[in-house]
Amino acid sequence: MKRVLPFLLGISLINIYLIPSAKAEIPSVTVMSRNIYLGADVGRALELIPNLPAAAQYMWDQVKQTDFSKRAKILAREINQSSPDVIGLQEATIWYCKKYPWSKKVEVFNFTEQLLDNLNGRYELVSKDGVKALNPGFSINPIPFLTKVNDKQTFKEVFGRSSAACGFETGDALLVKKSDNLEVIEVGNSEYEDSYPIVPTIMTIHRGYSWADIKVNGVPTRFVTTHLESLWDDNKVPNSAKQAMQLVSDLSNTKMPVIVMGDFNADPRDPRSKDQSNPGEQPVQSQACQANDITCNAYSIMGQAGYKDAGPDSLDPKNYTWGMNALLTGADSKRLIAAKSMGNDYGFTDRLDYIFSKNGTESVASEIIGTQGEYGSDHAGVVATIALLNQSNVISQTLPEHAPFPISFWQMVFVILMLIITYFYWRKKKKN
Repeated sequence: MKRVLPFLLGISLINIYLIPSAKAEIPSVTVMSRNIYLGADVGRALELIPNLPAAAQYMWDQVKQTDFSKRAKILAREINQSSPDVIGLQEATIWYCKKYPWSKKVEVFNFTEQLLDNLNGRYELVSKDGVKALNPGFSINPIPFLTKVNDKQTFKEVFGRSSAACGFETGDALLVKKSDNLEVIEVGNSEYEDSYPIVPTIMTIHRGYSWADIKVNGVPTRFVTTHLESLWDDNKVPNSAKQAMQLVSDLSNTKMPVIVMGDFNADPRDPRSKDQSNPGEQPVQSQACQANDITCNAYSIMGQAGYKDAGPDSLDPKNYTWGMNALLTGADSKRLIAAKSMGNDYGFTDRLDYIFSKNGTESVASEIIGTQGEYGSDHAGVVATIALLNQSNVISQTLPEHAPFPISFWQMVFVILMLIITYFYWRKKKKN
């Protein structure tokens, strides 16, 4: 018996010390998905077409009012509080302008660089071998005469005059914390094959994603950030659903842990029946998409493919992530009453932003940020800590590349000339 007691005591000590330490050795990674907002209401601007100068001025005025130099400080404060290892940005926007039709475009605002500056060197844009995890996606080039805007304060300093033709590109980016525990292996960018044409050739909304393979405490993990299409047409499968199908397909050969962050432009309730509350104007039922048809919903497509929603609970109205007004002064007044009746006191009526994971991963904590106080974006953000249970050293094959259909110089010139003719014809007709 005297010999048995020390043996049992030894087993107890193993249970107390070794097993908990084994659990503590399971690596985890904290990630953030953050749509940082291009700074203007594109939907309202599109309503002003064919008066392109009015649409351009409208957007530029809003960008100045929403002032990213101030918003970058708010977003940086959120990041410092949550301290994520990897950040998936959407609407990582660069605004370009040009003085004359023949001038080169000049970068006036770069939201990603401004945010990094406010993070004081703690984070960097993910890059490897000259490739940056920055996918430009949706862009509108500065078009002489048609996207001319006036801004004496900005352009006098940059161009020595009060006006310029301006445009933007907005896409996806991955930021990584500078840490010895995070090692970038490979980086890439890709496009979705389904796009949304506003004006053929020069004003088509391309979407895509940026990805990076990063070793987290030695565990190779694939990170993806994406922004699926928000616009949809009656009686058609939304592009967001088609793009989610492609994303799932592109990632199908990934065997290592994979974490996908993004604005999926899909609420779990979509497509909604026509009698359901829908102040955010999300897709509704049609012949092509019946109510709650999972093949028409990007969120459901991810779930069907085995991706787990890291949370918080996407069905709980308290966790909705979209509903801010375009100028970021508070909730959209038209949606506030509906939001409160649903159970969201912040004025958010839809859940569009998510973190998904697969292949030996488990969400251990999650939260919604940016719903009150000072607003850095028209979306709330999502933060999650994910345990990496799959600790294999196997690195999956590179993701496939897809590129938007190239536009020739003469195609561009032809379309611009047609737009100019259309604009002046429209002006003349309006005067008559």
